[in-house]
Amino acid sequence: MDNRELFEAYNKDVYKTCLYMVRDPADAEDLCHDTFITAFRSRTDNIGQHRAWLIRIAVNRCLNHLRRKKLFRFKIESNLPRFAPANDLSAEQRAEERASRSEWAEVMKELPVKVRAVIVLRFVHDMTLSEVADTLSIPVGTVKSRLHKGLRQVKGILEKQERAIAREEDTREGCRAVSGTQIK
Repeated sequence: MDNRELFEAYNKDVYKTCLYMVRDPADAEDLCHDTFITAFRSRTDNIGQHRAWLIRIAVNRCLNHLRRKKLFRFKIESNLPRFAPANDLSAEQRAEERASRSEWAEVMKELPVKVRAVIVLRFVHDMTLSEVADTLSIPVGTVKSRLHKGLRQVKGILEKQERAIAREEDTREGCRAVSGTQIK
């Protein structure tokens, strides 16, 4: 695979990774180009997993960029993938999708960076556990434990949000009962 084929095959994945991490389209594009320049300069033909190798370079570039800007956070909210083209959805479905992406982003913000990276690579990029391990240069067992920890934390966060919503609804119902407003 020559450089042009490599770029055409993986530039969308690399750009998406950069965009998920830095949330700035201009910075993501620059980091994507830097990733490919680095890859082209250090290219060897015995690389078996081009995608994992390129995404690892992109992750490293993004982390260095964020450290320099002291913004060491993944910013995801508006960049989550769409499940259907906007014109195929009703206004109500688009509103639900936006709300779902916003909720997902809030949950992801609460996760530790290392756990978040594993979850993004596993579920957003649909990588296997071994691909995530190769990409992050960590053992598969570490990927499994971070994934388990992350999913457990996501469950806890969602349960906490549900309890808060239930308390808010109970409070509203109590206020209506006190004020004499009929609850339907």
